[in-house]
Amino acid sequence: MSQKTYQICTRCVMDTSDPDISFDANGQCNHCSDALRRLEQSYMPDARGQEKLEKLVEEMRHAGRGKDYDCLIGLSGGVDSSWLTYKSKEWGLRPLVFHVDAGWNTPVAEQNIQRLISHLGYELHTCTIDWEEMRDLQRAYLYSALANQDVPQDHAFFAVLFHTAAKMGLRYWLSGFNLVSESVLPRAWGYMAMDSRQLKAIHKRFGQRPLRHFPTLSFWDCCKFYNDIPLFPTVKAVTPLHWMPYNPDEAKLVLQREAGWENYGRKHSESRFTKLIQNYYLPTKFGFDIRRAHLSSLIAAGQMTREEALTQLQEPLYEPEELREDTAFVLERLGLTEADWERLMALPNRTFRDYPNRSGMLHAARNVKVFLRRMGIVK
Repeated sequence: MSQKTYQICTRCVMDTSDPDISFDANGQCNHCSDALRRLEQSYMPDARGQEKLEKLVEEMRHAGRGKDYDCLIGLSGGVDSSWLTYKSKEWGLRPLVFHVDAGWNTPVAEQNIQRLISHLGYELHTCTIDWEEMRDLQRAYLYSALANQDVPQDHAFFAVLFHTAAKMGLRYWLSGFNLVSESVLPRAWGYMAMDSRQLKAIHKRFGQRPLRHFPTLSFWDCCKFYNDIPLFPTVKAVTPLHWMPYNPDEAKLVLQREAGWENYGRKHSESRFTKLIQNYYLPTKFGFDIRRAHLSSLIAAGQMTREEALTQLQEPLYEPEELREDTAFVLERLGLTEADWERLMALPNRTFRDYPNRSGMLHAARNVKVFLRRMGIVK
């Protein structure tokens, strides 16, 4: 059987493994064009960003008066959240540093968290998700044959952090999301993690035990979280990495030198489950390499050349022995056999449209936010 040939963007490394990609007359794709526009509008590694950052820090300090903390930071052990936590000390903030343990931390990620917390003199707060429920939900998602298998982990992370910040009366949640490494992510490659209707529907169809303790976000939670309407004050997610020079490779070097932080490998490989999904499940079952999105983001941000990205894409996603070890580990943790895994890989691929969802409602909520922003009600 001949190998499928993909058209590749002439500016970044996104290709037609994304069925929705489009190219202009110069062969440049919509993804890097959109990323460049977003970077120009929102990434401010200059005096403009410094002014915004100083104003934000002052707002957080003011909101934190009389409280134990100014804000909340979710720390995963990855470079983005680690760098944000590191910088918060420099800004003189008093963050509630919170880690959500979904059962898949690599030893390196746990070590990074502990070393950074010790170096900064912070106290770490941890929420451990009920493993039996997490395992049942993740098995259900595998049987759903969807691409975004990280939804159970990600939804739990968002839900715990949102509800913790709200319970503690913390107005600000500092997110490590950044346009430097995350400005490109095709919608066809996955679906949002915030949709609790879909999460519950998939579990109802494929799960085997009730989710009595699993944290979830309601539609109203999502509206409050994303729309930031002054009439309904709640937790506000802010992205400080947009307002400062941010280079993930340079951040890693500083963290290594100052805090003994250790590089864990590729993006999001601090979770052993995510590592297997992104580097084997997705390219094998769905035919796309998520490295293309990450590398294309770096190209758009001017932190990597297209030639360097193409060279990286020639590197194998897995060494054979490493793949065997990770597969065996994940299957054992999930209570699956190799035969189960083969059946899961052979299931017809599905999209979020094949299951009940709130896509329309969440899209409408985003449109409301756009309207409120134009009216000057929301920043």
